[in-house]
Amino acid sequence: MRFLLCLLLLLPAPLCAETLLLMAEQVGCRYCEAWDAEIAPIYPKTAEGQAAPLRRADIRALPEEIVLQRPVAFTPTFVLVQDGMETGRIEGYPGEDFFWALLARLIEDLPASNTIDG
Repeated sequence: MRFLLCLLLLLPAPLCAETLLLMAEQVGCRYCEAWDAEIAPIYPKTAEGQAAPLRRADIRALPEEIVLQRPVAFTPTFVLVQDGMETGRIEGYPGEDFFWALLARLIEDLPASNTIDG
């Protein structure tokens, strides 16, 4: 029995039942740099960051296990992912105030069990 439990712990954890914010970025993107300066330091400390932890990926090497509604063409692009599937996105970085408002709206549209209040 202990052997089976150990084997289960060695298996990679599925992306299912998880909500995250995927940031598609690239080196030299000035809007990515602006987001890094204005949002990145506080993001994990916010309710949004708790509800949808950040996962970064280069635009040319996006995670294959995430099902996107359409290709990512701009950096940064923020893709809200639930159960391995895109539920919404923010293309570009519109500045701190607009970013928080747009992200809050995307999170509000998630099923109640995964929202900030739920």
